[in-house]
Amino acid sequence: MSLVANRPEAGEARPYRFPEIKRLEVAGGTVVAAHLPGQLLASSMLMLDAGAAHEAEGREGTATVLAKSLEEGTTTRDSAAYALALEGLGAELNASVDWDSFRVGVSAPVPMLLDAVRLAAEATRTPRLDPADVNRVRDDEATALRMDWAQPGPRADAALRRELFGAGDRFGRPLHGDPASTAAVTVDDVVAFHEAWLRTPGVLLVAGDLGTLDLAALGEAAFAGTSGTAPDAKAPLTYEIPGGRRVLLVDRPGSVQSTLRIGHRSPERKTPDYVPMTLAATVLGGAFTSRLNHLIREVRGYTYGIRGSYAMTRRFGRFEVAAGVQTAVTVPAITDTIGEIARTQLDGVTEDELAVARSWRAGQLSVEMQTPGAIVGALSTLVLHGLPDDYYPTLRREYLEATVEQVSAAAAKYLHPKGLTLVVEGDAAVIRDELVAARIGELADAEI
Repeated sequence: MSLVANRPEAGEARPYRFPEIKRLEVAGGTVVAAHLPGQLLASSMLMLDAGAAHEAEGREGTATVLAKSLEEGTTTRDSAAYALALEGLGAELNASVDWDSFRVGVSAPVPMLLDAVRLAAEATRTPRLDPADVNRVRDDEATALRMDWAQPGPRADAALRRELFGAGDRFGRPLHGDPASTAAVTVDDVVAFHEAWLRTPGVLLVAGDLGTLDLAALGEAAFAGTSGTAPDAKAPLTYEIPGGRRVLLVDRPGSVQSTLRIGHRSPERKTPDYVPMTLAATVLGGAFTSRLNHLIREVRGYTYGIRGSYAMTRRFGRFEVAAGVQTAVTVPAITDTIGEIARTQLDGVTEDELAVARSWRAGQLSVEMQTPGAIVGALSTLVLHGLPDDYYPTLRREYLEATVEQVSAAAAKYLHPKGLTLVVEGDAAVIRDELVAARIGELADAEI
């Protein structure tokens, strides 16, 4: 037995075709559908402009509690009757929240989709929201968050977000709230959020065999009893990159590892430089073959894995590197990570690295879009960010055709090694003095 020293070469990209898209205005809302000939399972999603960005300060988590309360029954069915109605259709309901939207998805066999959409709309528009149920869901969510926040990571994430966006901005606080804000959510908060944001028609996204689906009927079912329009989308946030690095320490006494969150602000999702930015991040830290993973994991042995990527929403973006490293090598790991970011920003990428990134990104795009649910998710990106119907074929082609010069220019423009915020969650008594001595940046205790 012997180890293979050389990585496999990237293969030639196979042809790819995104499904045909149809759009229909009906009953005050919009239906956007992708045709999947012969697909016996269909997926749909009702998407509303009711994201976490609308939550009140101190009540972060309200939208998440509402989403998790939708299956607790409606004004005409209790939770058991509602669950039986879904089960009778072979349907599955799921509700979720992100910064920009509130999403209620349902999947069912094609002949049952219309009735499934009616059930999804019933839960969305007329949820029971019984106080006992809402309080139980809230308490369960707060308990889950307390358990999650007891582990390494969430506090570091919160500290980085607070530093990048500011505690006074909703985007500077956790997407799904924290244990305290979620525990503070009341039944009145949930009811008021529903009344304010879930009564407008929204957009219905559908993926399935459109030859046997009546899109007008689906839209009427999804938008029945609604009124008004979604608020106009707000402009992207403006930002400046700091002139120097800042290190924030989150104390975790006795920890045997340090959790690292390193990042800075970046443009929103609709930036025209999305493709070269994404490819540059893939080379740096977005894949197992990345520079960061090779150095910090394979060469140094400091971590099991390290990732670096851009996360972008409708109004903002951020670059972030995340890893957990042994406490004893906290400073060397940070120094090496900053060094790789700086090298990529200064020198760009190589043709060999970019060839792997091109193939991986284009291949991932194709592989991920194999199910109706994945296609619905892709449609939601088109709608949310105002992208054209031919966006995905164009995106794949642009991935494959991106040049070293384009990607290196994006790395030079959008990576800011001197303006990083570095959050270190670990045993402060052990690592503080070394962080001070290393002079990585201005050191302070994190506020969370």
